[in-house]
Amino acid sequence: MTGSESGGRLGEEFFTPGTSSFTQFLAEHRPELLSTRSVLPDVVRAAPDRVPHGTTVLALTYGDGVLIAGDRRATMGNLIAQRDLEKVHPADDHTAVAFAGSVGLALDMVKLYQVELAHFEKIEGTPMTLRAKANRLAGMIRQNLGQAMQGLAVVPLLAGYDRTATGGRGRIFSFDVAGGLYEKAEFHAEGSGSPYARGALKKLFRPGMSRREAALAALHALYDAADDDSATGGPDLGRRIYPIVSVITEEGFERLPETEAEELSREMVEQRAGRPDGPNATP
Repeated sequence: MTGSESGGRLGEEFFTPGTSSFTQFLAEHRPELLSTRSVLPDVVRAAPDRVPHGTTVLALTYGDGVLIAGDRRATMGNLIAQRDLEKVHPADDHTAVAFAGSVGLALDMVKLYQVELAHFEKIEGTPMTLRAKANRLAGMIRQNLGQAMQGLAVVPLLAGYDRTATGGRGRIFSFDVAGGLYEKAEFHAEGSGSPYARGALKKLFRPGMSRREAALAALHALYDAADDDSATGGPDLGRRIYPIVSVITEEGFERLPETEAEELSREMVEQRAGRPDGPNATP
């Protein structure tokens, strides 16, 4: 019985020893609450491009940890569905997740993942390791495989600071629509603009960059993606909409303040005025 069916009391399932996974708990007792288990309406299956999709997101390591960023555009077919979508979210104090793909399902997955990590820590009394967090997210993606095959894929990008590694370091994990898990050594990008973003990062990335250097490299990569991919949005100076840039260090997750994102975006756009194709590779 649910709480409402038992006069406000918790059901027996809440007092039965079991898994520390909140997702598995829902799957066993309230599967209808999992968006990945929903049956898609015929209209969605027939025209998945009527559902907003978001791109592009990227991550790169730098001297103090790892940086994760994303543009703000969501498209629906040939239309711009949203100009200020937030695709980068903290998962816990030392982990962040960004997404490309179906916006509604992605946002539900991010919220569920945040609860999953918090639930595990409360039950077990200790946070998951970063690798375990990546494996848990891969499992959640695998549950969405049916909808992904119908055109509503969610492809997240996970970045975190591994405090258990010698000296501590930033790590990046990518996924495919079937839940395949891959660790990336230095940088990675996902979404329709990702080939152009990765191409930019290949020439701009160098080990040990400062936070400012890493943020500018990320902004240049997103600019290159927007330059060649219509589904990726560049900085909108008129509306004051700028890419979301966040960093994760030993101190934890931090989203760059709006003033800093604006300053760096304007600096990057001014650099592009003199060199439209972007800066040369760092020697």
